Amino acid sequence: MNDATSVFKRQSNRRKFLKNGMIAAGAATLGAGVLGGGFPTFGRDEDDRAPITKGDFAILTFLSALEQVEEDLWAQYSELGGTQDDEVSGVNGGNSFYQAALQILDGDMAQYVHDNTDDEISHHRFLNNFLASKGAKTVDLRKEGFAVLPSSQADGAVQMKRLTNLTQLTVDTTFWSRYRSITNPDFDPGAMFVPAVPSLGVKEHTAIPRTNQDTAGSVISNNNALTITTHLQAIAFTAGFHFAFIEQGGSSLYPTLAQKVTNLQVLRILLSIGPSETMHFQTWQDKAGNALPISDTDTGFPGSTGATVTFTDLTKAQGETDPESLNGDTLQANLIMPEPTHFIDPALGPVAIVRPTSTKLNGAVAAVQGFVDDGLFRDPSKPGHNTKIVDRLMELAEEADAAFREF
Repeated sequence: MNDATSVFKRQSNRRKFLKNGMIAAGAATLGAGVLGGGFPTFGRDEDDRAPITKGDFAILTFLSALEQVEEDLWAQYSELGGTQDDEVSGVNGGNSFYQAALQILDGDMAQYVHDNTDDEISHHRFLNNFLASKGAKTVDLRKEGFAVLPSSQADGAVQMKRLTNLTQLTVDTTFWSRYRSITNPDFDPGAMFVPAVPSLGVKEHTAIPRTNQDTAGSVISNNNALTITTHLQAIAFTAGFHFAFIEQGGSSLYPTLAQKVTNLQVLRILLSIGPSETMHFQTWQDKAGNALPISDTDTGFPGSTGATVTFTDLTKAQGETDPESLNGDTLQANLIMPEPTHFIDPALGPVAIVRPTSTKLNGAVAAVQGFVDDGLFRDPSKPGHNTKIVDRLMELAEEADAAFREF
């Protein structure tokens, strides 16, 4: 009994010591915080540790502008191919034939398109709201007069002026083999990666129906039996690879620009939005791999370019090699996890990462140039020319790339 009492007393004394010790430690910490700047350290927000610099604002402004570009292109996809509800404003019933063609890639494509659109709208809105909360100027490319491109004339499209053109795309699909290879473009800028669909990188292709002629011949019967023309399938498959192309750019852009940020709250924003872009990319490359082996020449339709696109069965494509490919020639559809690659120092061994993340290869200017090369800003009324939005985006991009981390 005495032993038990002794144990209870020792436990009680220990609790008193810990309690008193924590109070003393807390007082010491409080004192240190007050002495340092007059306010308790634990009450500070992340943005109090370093000011938001001019470079930070330049990065946020550029990203807000680029997210508005993505919002614009995804809204067009959503109007025609996405789930039709009031979460994404302005939808007009969709285009059932285009939706059915997209569903060949995955039965949930309409919901995925809808949700990606909703995400991009939220990114642009949030970045502008954050800029405004800090007394900085927001960016709205529409109000600046850059929405000058026509809408699709197919059923379901909302008739309004656009920032982007989805009907004359030249899609670089080398992103496909870049992540299936051990080669990191940051280490080997001259590395050549095999495109998943080489013909998409030649001439101009539409990723949405331009008029009802692009959906003509497709039939959805009363019992939901589908007959989707090869032409409309090609348009939908083009969209599937374009979805992934767009989102892989954001996957690299956010970590690239995060390296230039000074303020911790701004850093938190970039590190939190960036991974959502990667989640999009992961989804879209998985769905694009379900494209059927077809070939179509775009002729006889309004705005047709005579371009031929050929999709192969990537589910039967070459898989991983042994040793791992150094040439980026693995195309197997279900290899959607990034192969480990060299990073920082090859002596450290391969590691699975997002790449590239260097300013030269995927900084702000490189991101805009990628969109330009993709054909997003082609002016159909002036063949061979882009709209004036390119100059504005390049201006913002150069300011973002000029930012640097201040200590």
